[in-house]
Amino acid sequence: MDRRHDHPSRAYESGSSPSGATAAGHNRERPDREVVQWQRPHEAGHAHDQQSDNAEADLDLVETAFAEGFSQASDPTSFLRLAQIPFRAIANDKARLALLRVEVDAVTDVGAVMPHLGGETFRFDPLPASMVSRRRRLRFVYFDGKGLRLLELAEVRALAPITA
Repeated sequence: MDRRHDHPSRAYESGSSPSGATAAGHNRERPDREVVQWQRPHEAGHAHDQQSDNAEADLDLVETAFAEGFSQASDPTSFLRLAQIPFRAIANDKARLALLRVEVDAVTDVGAVMPHLGGETFRFDPLPASMVSRRRRLRFVYFDGKGLRLLELAEVRALAPITA
């Protein structure tokens, strides 16, 4: 059964607009619109939940590429220099930071919890194999003179490097 129907998007069934830009979803006639996702798994409560207008749209892809490259780098220090990750920097609160460690963790979600009404108890369900999610988590560990600060790539890129 042919499920296509006649409206302006039919001209772009290949997924691209007349300008050559790839359109997303059913509304291909509006390639200027960004795809909206109502749920952002694994990112609740993080600073990048409220992305600013100048935030990098594909930062998650950049983080993935960084983690892959860093893990394979023969000289991790040079890799950090190439990626312009500051070894010494000043934070927004004027604290002086020194990079101690780069952590790349493998995280696998194998279960889910759902709170019961009232929120005092919860239900736990193991996830079936098709719903198990795997991802890498990238963190930069800086020392601020008093303790450790775990920063994400977006936060590190916002630091003011100390050059002298």
